Order: sequence, then C-alpha cells, then structure tokens
Amino acid sequence: MVVPHFFKRRTYQLVDKEKLFRDRPELADLYRLIDQLRQALDQGMLENFQRSLPLNELLSDRWQRARQLGFGEGASVYDSCCIFGRVTVGRDTWVGPYTVLDGSGGLEIGGNCSISAGVQIYSHDSVDWAVSGGEKPYQYAATRIGNNCYIGPNAIIVKGVEIGSGSVIGANSFVNRSFPENSRIAGSPARLID
Repeated sequence: MVVPHFFKRRTYQLVDKEKLFRDRPELADLYRLIDQLRQALDQGMLENFQRSLPLNELLSDRWQRARQLGFGEGASVYDSCCIFGRVTVGRDTWVGPYTVLDGSGGLEIGGNCSISAGVQIYSHDSVDWAVSGGEKPYQYAATRIGNNCYIGPNAIIVKGVEIGSGSVIGANSFVNRSFPENSRIAGSPARLID
C-alpha cells in the first residue's frame, strides 16, 4: 500500500519561531512568558486535579463566567461553551467543555444539572430558511431542561423540547421530542429505555 506523503510521519514545527521573532525580540520574550505561564498552570492542574486543559480553560474561571452570565449560585460553564440569546441556568449546574447553549428562542436549564462535553441544546433552527433559499424565516421555540438532569456527552436537543426534572439522556442521543420527569432516554431519535 502506498501512503500519501501528507500522512507520512514527520517532525516539523507549525511556526518557525526563530524566523517569527527575528525582527521582534519583544515578541520572543512575550512568547516565553506565556509558555512559562501555561506550563505553570498546567502543572498546578495536574498536581491538584489530575487533568491537563487547553490554555483558554486554564486562564478562565468557570464560576466567574457563570456569575457574569447571571447563572444560578454555584453554576459553572467552561470557556469553550458557545452561548447565544436568552439562556437561564439554575444553581449548581455544570456546563462542560465544547457545548452549545442556544437561547435565541429562549433556553431554561434547571439547577443541579450536568451538561456533559459536546452537548448541543437549541431553541431555533434554520431548516425552512435553508430549503426555501432564504425566503422563509428561522423557526424559534423555547427549550426547557428541568432540575437534576444529566445530559450525556454529545447529545443534541432540538428546539421546543422539554425535559422533565430527574431525567437522564444517554450519550450521542438526538432528542427531538419532549419527555416527562424521571425519564431515561437514549438513541437517535431518543426514546424511553426504562
């Protein structure tokens, strides 16, 4: 089998730092300081919590961001979470990394919820707009997640869905309808599993 040249293992630098900093020594100093900061923060995270995070997560305070957004007491939201529109989040809810909270049609998330990495929760869609060549408007509908819910990694919840308190949504689920309290749901499309 012939392996294309771009898949062959190589050692290279994405940025030639020497060339980049040749005429700008102050940038080289700044780069070294930033790298030292990253290493120190990463080492502290490893020692205290046995985890290594991207620089943006090391520099941000998840609880401070949640407070700034008006989320409930004790809530936290990762820096990599994209948040749009009107989103309300209850106390002690954890919003993980690489998530999307779309509140353009209104989004309410209760307290004591766990929103795992990669979860996407929407309150609008552009289906009609796209298939009509931009002639029809976007569609909006409020989405609600009750208290004490767990949403597994990479789950997607579409606009207008209501999830009752105490519910669990399995990883990689596509939730396109509402479910009552204490539901255990999974699949694509999601369905009750208990």
